Amino acid sequence: MGTGSREQEFGQPGAMGGPQGPRHRQQELPLRILVPTQFVGAIIGKEGLTIKNITKQTQSKVDIHRKENAGATEKSITIHSSNEGCSQACRMILEIMEKEANDTKIVEEVPLKILSHNNLVGRLIGKEGRNLKKIEQDTGTKITISSLQDLTIYNQERTITVRGGVEECCNAEVEIMKKLREAHENDVASLNQTNMMPGLNLSALGIFSSGMSAFPPAPGLRGSLSAPANYSPLLGPPSVLGGLYGVPPSGALSLQQATAEQEVVYLFIPTPAVGALIGKKGQHIKELAHYAGASIKIAAPDNPDDPERMVIITGPPEAQYKAQGRIYGKLKEDNFFTAKEEVKLGAHIKVPSSAAGRVIGKGGKTVNELQNLTSAEVIVPRDQTPDENDEVLVKIIGHFFASQAAQRKIREIVQQVKQQERKQQQTVPTPSQPSK
Repeated sequence: MGTGSREQEFGQPGAMGGPQGPRHRQQELPLRILVPTQFVGAIIGKEGLTIKNITKQTQSKVDIHRKENAGATEKSITIHSSNEGCSQACRMILEIMEKEANDTKIVEEVPLKILSHNNLVGRLIGKEGRNLKKIEQDTGTKITISSLQDLTIYNQERTITVRGGVEECCNAEVEIMKKLREAHENDVASLNQTNMMPGLNLSALGIFSSGMSAFPPAPGLRGSLSAPANYSPLLGPPSVLGGLYGVPPSGALSLQQATAEQEVVYLFIPTPAVGALIGKKGQHIKELAHYAGASIKIAAPDNPDDPERMVIITGPPEAQYKAQGRIYGKLKEDNFFTAKEEVKLGAHIKVPSSAAGRVIGKGGKTVNELQNLTSAEVIVPRDQTPDENDEVLVKIIGHFFASQAAQRKIREIVQQVKQQERKQQQTVPTPSQPSK
């Protein structure tokens, strides 16, 4: 679990529910908080007595990532327990920091700082910030969230800062984590409905985009490109899920990502959602493009009364996954779909006309299997006239994971066709030169 020289781990045997604890913990969303570095010693206590007391009283396991990011002014703490145990441990840590601050006069206030994967934050905020405003009003706190611009492919966490008294901050923590856990549970349920996407390098992603997933990155990844990728506070070692959810061990982009072919996807969103996607003075769409590493453009409408607008996304597979996922999540967060309604969007991709028949299959067998496998609706319109690049459209309709799985499967078929064509070209004998 990444212990040893990089972090300190304190916990009760059987925390999180007895011997099943570690396995159960993989499905739970832990509470992650940031604390000022100067208070870490007080939280641990002499010979670790204080932190041991916290873990014993709250039946929790607490990882203090003390030796990561040397010189940083703040350190992260991951708490694994029941919801109540996490809240109780958080309260005890806040009380220790409050007392230390009063005794030493080092700082005037000690806000509660909760770390959350970016994919969950939108649903915490709610449409026009309503969820967050309600928590502030109900708890008497002031809550701010770090900017999207602070995110990198190695750090997908945002900092939720809560200001108020200890009691008020603790009440806010309960409400904040309730929203985050609810979003996380929905994402895990969605993830379990589909297969992994072939050809998509999730290692380079390190995330699942909003509207689905939210596995937090390894704690050592905050601001450190050289941190080890063998630990995630939620999933544990990479062997848990095949090592798919960390970043490349070298801290550099994978070769697959760096050399990935640029893909173009035409995603169709409800026309009323265009303003929300663009944001004030284009801020949201700029941040989204930066975050995903993709080009994102909204096409002009063919007709002002069109119910949908086309969003053109250009980028490698990982960028497509992140950009499309964030758009799906934005539509859900801003209530363009009801709470019980699944976000289903149409996406068009272009394939070489020579590959269209392979996508359809004999008697429609391949496309039917594709639909059964991915739960997406896949349509290859017949009698299409290929465009200037000799390509035709394939239409995909479905929820995020279904659409992504279908896109990846179709692109896999296209790659197979291209490889076969290249082999055939290589084996065609060159005509012999006539003898003089």
